[in-house]
Amino acid sequence: MAKINRSYLRWLMLMGLVEGISTIVLLGVAMPLKYAAGQPLAVTIVGSLHGLLFVALWVMVVIGRFVIPLTNRLMIWALLGAIVPFGPFIVDVWLRQLDQPSIESQDAP
Repeated sequence: MAKINRSYLRWLMLMGLVEGISTIVLLGVAMPLKYAAGQPLAVTIVGSLHGLLFVALWVMVVIGRFVIPLTNRLMIWALLGAIVPFGPFIVDVWLRQLDQPSIESQDAP
């Protein structure tokens, strides 16, 4: 088993958390402001920030494939998880398994 780059893994988990929260803010705050309160600027700002975070998460996952290293399967699940609302929080559970010294990386998808 290859040595896990825990520093990059933790940065990846943090990015997943931030991107997941941006999705919640976009869907739960900005969109209601746009449609219920007539404030389309909220979606413009939060949507742009969310898009940037989404792309950054994807780039970090692809780089993490080689730096951490992630398995191909976990990388694919992480990329798909970034698309689905709340997906980053689910993938975070698998990434945390990699951060445990007693658990082999094969236990994570």
